[in-house]
Amino acid sequence: MKRTLTALTVAATMFASSASALDPADLQKLKDTGNCAKCDLRDADLNGAYLRSADLSDADLGEADLRGAYLEQADFKGADLKDADLRGANLNGANLNGANLNGAALKYAAMIGAILCNTTMPDGSVIYSGC
Repeated sequence: MKRTLTALTVAATMFASSASALDPADLQKLKDTGNCAKCDLRDADLNGAYLRSADLSDADLGEADLRGAYLEQADFKGADLKDADLRGANLNGANLNGANLNGAALKYAAMIGAILCNTTMPDGSVIYSGC
């Protein structure tokens, strides 16, 4: 009985951790092409990444580390950036139309000209700027 319980605990832990991990193939696609629409990049380490004009529309970037990333003119339309770390990121001209930034860290992030139409901000409010 004890052995069965241990096996179930290990299996449950493995399943739970795989459910919240990024897809390595998606991360490789982003590295190879600079684009990854509808990709699973949860928890990705993209600290300091150069992703100018990247297509990340409808991507899941929840809890991703995007500190200091260069995201100028990137397309985050409909992307999930919940709890992502965007401190010091350059989001100038980025399309955040319909993106979820709830819980995201945006301290020192540059967002001049960013489109924020229907964007859920870190405090839970919804911005309609640029609609």
